[in-house]
Amino acid sequence: MAKPPAKRKPLPKAERARIEEIFHRFLALSDDPRTELNYDSPYTLVTAVALSAQATDVSVNKATARLFAVADTPQKMVALGEEGLIPYIASIGLYRTKARNVMAAARMILEQHGGEVPLERTALQALPGVGRKTASVVLNELCIEPAIAVDTHVFRVAHRLKLSTGKTPDQVEADLMALVPGPYLTRAHHWLILHGRYTCVARRPKCEDCPVADLCPSKLLFVAA
Repeated sequence: MAKPPAKRKPLPKAERARIEEIFHRFLALSDDPRTELNYDSPYTLVTAVALSAQATDVSVNKATARLFAVADTPQKMVALGEEGLIPYIASIGLYRTKARNVMAAARMILEQHGGEVPLERTALQALPGVGRKTASVVLNELCIEPAIAVDTHVFRVAHRLKLSTGKTPDQVEADLMALVPGPYLTRAHHWLILHGRYTCVARRPKCEDCPVADLCPSKLLFVAA
């Protein structure tokens, strides 16, 4: 029998206040952050997110601008076919594997879900090319389930802000879901991604422009570098 997860130690009052202030400041900057992927339905969202693995949102948006003009439903995607899909996404990394997954997912949505994207985690993650991270993005973006998808940006920011010491995305996700105050949980995913994408960048974080620099335990490491 698997052991139950160890109980987390209560955070010191000062640490709870620090975390609360971090997300309060993110809220002051943007009260309704959203994905930078372009979509206009659950189907185009899940497809765009699946295509974005190991690719930039900018490159995906360029591809989907043309793709969704001709195939923005699972019916149209299946009609387009895998060989017809490839030219639209050939500029995106791993495009052949993604083409197979997008087509298989479209068929599954039609055959098993009446043409509608299933918006329940287990069924969503059963779609080809849709893992936990993709499902979390979709469910959070559509305000169905508070979720934090841990990509490279979220992983980096969580460690620099000492919100997690987890060694895997799953561990970091668990830490963040436990630590982020409830009122901010539905938006934390986007705040952390955007902060990592534009301010807390990988090589040389822009601490001088950071709204939470005074709350960041890592700041001195980069200022002194």
